Amino acid sequence: MLRLAPMKRKQLSLEELKEGVLAGNRVILSRAITLCESQRPQDIAKADELLQAILPHTSNSLRIGITGVPGVGKSTFIESFGELITEKGKRLAVLTIDPSSQKTKGSILGDKTRMEELSRNPNAFIRPSASGSALGGVGYKTREVMLLCEAAGFDVIIVETVGVGQSETLVHGMVDFFLLLMLAGAGDELQGIKKGIMEMAHGLVINKADGENIRPAKRAKAEYQSALHLFPMEPSGWLPQVKTCSSMEKSGLEEVWQMILDYEIKLKGNGHFQLNREAQQVSWFKSNIQLLLEGGFYQSEETKKKLPELLKSVEAGEVHALKAAHDLVDSFLNK
Repeated sequence: MLRLAPMKRKQLSLEELKEGVLAGNRVILSRAITLCESQRPQDIAKADELLQAILPHTSNSLRIGITGVPGVGKSTFIESFGELITEKGKRLAVLTIDPSSQKTKGSILGDKTRMEELSRNPNAFIRPSASGSALGGVGYKTREVMLLCEAAGFDVIIVETVGVGQSETLVHGMVDFFLLLMLAGAGDELQGIKKGIMEMAHGLVINKADGENIRPAKRAKAEYQSALHLFPMEPSGWLPQVKTCSSMEKSGLEEVWQMILDYEIKLKGNGHFQLNREAQQVSWFKSNIQLLLEGGFYQSEETKKKLPELLKSVEAGEVHALKAAHDLVDSFLNK
């Protein structure tokens, strides 16, 4: 039986990638994102050039982070909320971060099957990424992907996280508005998680406020709104609000959208919107320095040679972990 060799895709030049992204070509945008997510040295260098080339066409979107405990209905909410946003004439990009297998590093849930309607919307673009070993329930290159989507002309970018319980500070530090989805009567065992995330949230939404859940949702809304008054006022002067909605019945979504618009208007009016963006850029710069230094450290021949031997010594209790780390880092710095 004759077997046909798979066709190799044509490599796009830097200029072709740039022009394709700026033209909003989704196929080229997807390839540009894949390039940025690649760990191959030649791809990393090309991705850096591409991001620099499209930089003047970025920072023109509204970035929204959405998190919540598993089972709160993030995907259903994003699909219904996304439909509302596109109905208002906005182009929407959704960056969904799936938990990934630690064995295969592949995505587990499959976002486009979770948001079938939105994935068929001509004004919406869904890009799933596996979280891998990245912290905070975000993909390793989420910030870079946001820039590419902005350059491609998307007005609103939603970043969906795996769920609370990890370092949600990472998500908060890359978006303009951080939205926490909650359920009424979810149980006291979640209170510790909620408090930490609530302090970062710009808005809380009690989801699944339909049927028999309407009254508990309204009660939870009043309780959370009272609790938010106990937190220190943000430097921007924004007081986080609490809303209720039903993603299934598509009720309350207009109020959620208006809350986000009110936030944007207030912060752009007092200058804090831009100040937040500038602080995020500096934080991003510093985190990239850390990642590059760590990557260079583990890729060095000196580290590769000494690390296995030191690991055995530490495991056997022959060398203290801190001394072993000092020895390894010193040998790297003094090579």
